[in-house]
Amino acid sequence: MQPVFTAGSWSTADSTTPSFHAWNPSTGEPLDERYPISTSVELDRVASAALDASAALADIGPADVGSFLGRVADHLDAEREPIARMAHLETGLPLSPRLAEVEFDRMVGQLRQAAAAAVDVGGTSWRRPIVDEATGIRSDRGPLGGAVLTIGPNNFPLAFHAVAGGDFAAAIAAGNPVIAKGHPLHPGTGLLLAQCVGVALAESDLPPATVQYFHHCNPADGFDLVRHPAVAAVGFTGGRATGLGIKQVADEAGTPAYLEMSSVNPVFASIDTDPSEVEALAEAWAGSITLGGGQFCTKPGLLVVVGEKTAEDLGIAVETKLVASAPGLLLSERGQSEFVEGIESFEAAGARRRCGGRAVGPGWRAEPTLLEVDHETAKRRWSTLSQEIFGPVGILVRVDSMAAAVDLARSLEGQLTATVWSSSGGTVDWGPLVDVLRPRCGRLLERKMPTGVAVVPSMVHGGPYPSTGHPGFTSVGLPASIERFSVPRCWDGVSEVLLPAWLR
Repeated sequence: MQPVFTAGSWSTADSTTPSFHAWNPSTGEPLDERYPISTSVELDRVASAALDASAALADIGPADVGSFLGRVADHLDAEREPIARMAHLETGLPLSPRLAEVEFDRMVGQLRQAAAAAVDVGGTSWRRPIVDEATGIRSDRGPLGGAVLTIGPNNFPLAFHAVAGGDFAAAIAAGNPVIAKGHPLHPGTGLLLAQCVGVALAESDLPPATVQYFHHCNPADGFDLVRHPAVAAVGFTGGRATGLGIKQVADEAGTPAYLEMSSVNPVFASIDTDPSEVEALAEAWAGSITLGGGQFCTKPGLLVVVGEKTAEDLGIAVETKLVASAPGLLLSERGQSEFVEGIESFEAAGARRRCGGRAVGPGWRAEPTLLEVDHETAKRRWSTLSQEIFGPVGILVRVDSMAAAVDLARSLEGQLTATVWSSSGGTVDWGPLVDVLRPRCGRLLERKMPTGVAVVPSMVHGGPYPSTGHPGFTSVGLPASIERFSVPRCWDGVSEVLLPAWLR
């Protein structure tokens, strides 16, 4: 039985503790190692230790926090190969360049950006220091006074992992302790990441319970942890059903919950019938909906095309590309069954399947799939046809005018992204559509697909509910993502000796 990391030490559960194992998605076979399912009693101890750590962190300076985050990045980098190989085994995602280079670089890069943000006390930092000499009032942002519970997704085992990803980095940079919950689909990866974090913590001056890590728990016990008074905020990336369950519990407890959930990321296209323009869009969209097995939260699963002739030409081009593409490897057996069920629900709602749609082996794979539907059917069955299907699938909606596209856009839920795509050098008036899309998405793109999320200060990876729990945050992009795990503080006439250094 593999151990958990609590209050600065690793502890192994006894043989009677409930446990689970991971699977190899490429083969559908179980992996040998067993991992404990933590109980409510154990999680209560973790939360209590985190609350003590929160009080102790109040006396820790920014330089020590930044140094710790930098050490975490260094230790992870030193173990790059075994961590990437374990992630590949447990998720089936490509080892190189996806895991070993692209995602690993993003993970350590975020940590190093967070380290720099932690020590930045300037006027443009996440701390937002303001000194009003005339009134003697000062303000800044500081830690929450409790722990941040981080919960990562199945599809990004490194960059979004609870114990080393973006939420972890942002919460620590703000001076909060972290309680990290692993993911049951890649527990071995989480263990290796947590071990690197544990080494860095032992080398630092931070409290031992600054970071604690457990592999899994029963949902009811997880909800109790969300309710625990020691938990000051939740950072979650994952599916809508789980996210909304967390939101309900967190709202009842008065705990801020930053939830990045599902999104269909619509693309609206008005292009010439020129074959080169059709090919450019077909290449971009087909590549984007199959990237990572179609399991990105920014997958553009809905393409609205103006013009019947253009839509038909585009459908033929996309179908040709998808038929020639290899089946997408999904992350779990459940994901494979939900993919098939989603295709069937779309067909029952009136969509026509042009290609794909089947579950195939070995392991948990799915054929790249293209569905299409006309405008009237889409409007009539929008509640079904506008939902996300996780996997390599997209639905093409044919409309006869820009006014019809605008009409469809008005029915959209909140989205992480929305894209407009016209011919190169085209003169399409996107104004009326953008006016509808802009308040419905966090990131608006033109003539590019949204599956790439740059880790830069200007990025917004968020959006209106229900793509997230609420529209007021980004989970990617520093220093803005740190602000989720901080609170505004006002110091009115307080003597300098009691003020933080950046307000004196």
